Amino acid sequence: MRNFLSFLTSKTFLLQLGLALLLSGVLIFLSMQWLKSTTHHGEFVQVPDLSKKSVAEMREVLGEMDLRFEVVDSANFDPQFPRFSIIEQNPPAGSKVKKNRKIYVTVNPSGYKKVTVPDIIQVTRRNATSMLRAVGLEVDKVTYIDELGKDMVYRIRFEGKYINPGDKIQRTSAIELVCGNGTVPEEARIKAQTEE
Repeated sequence: MRNFLSFLTSKTFLLQLGLALLLSGVLIFLSMQWLKSTTHHGEFVQVPDLSKKSVAEMREVLGEMDLRFEVVDSANFDPQFPRFSIIEQNPPAGSKVKKNRKIYVTVNPSGYKKVTVPDIIQVTRRNATSMLRAVGLEVDKVTYIDELGKDMVYRIRFEGKYINPGDKIQRTSAIELVCGNGTVPEEARIKAQTEE
């Protein structure tokens, strides 16, 4: 035991202990510097506002700032933003992030989604209007024709052409209802008179 204590206080042991501590300190310092340079510790960039920018403009801005991006599934069409422009981003504008960080963006689609025209033939105008609004369509105008069912829908028009239930048109579109005015059509009246 005495020899071991004398070795711990010997010049050789203290010199080797000092060298080991110095080498450990240098290794720790170099490791910290390497981590700092590879993780960009303390270096941040401010996320730009990408709102209403086109995808090409967004790509250029983020590329200049050494940021990456990923497009999240498109959202519902927002008429307040240009088509194919950025409507949302995460992290939000003004956030501080490290270089090479991925920014998630949502792109405004080219237009509203298409919806299926419900079967409103032989339905009252009032019920037809409710059914159309339920799927996101509007009634632009109502035209009346000589048909016995007053305010009964007989035809549907969109952009000047007749359409059928089941057809797909863009949501928020305005359509025209062709309804009966409650009078018997002339041909039916003539046919009824000749049959008498």
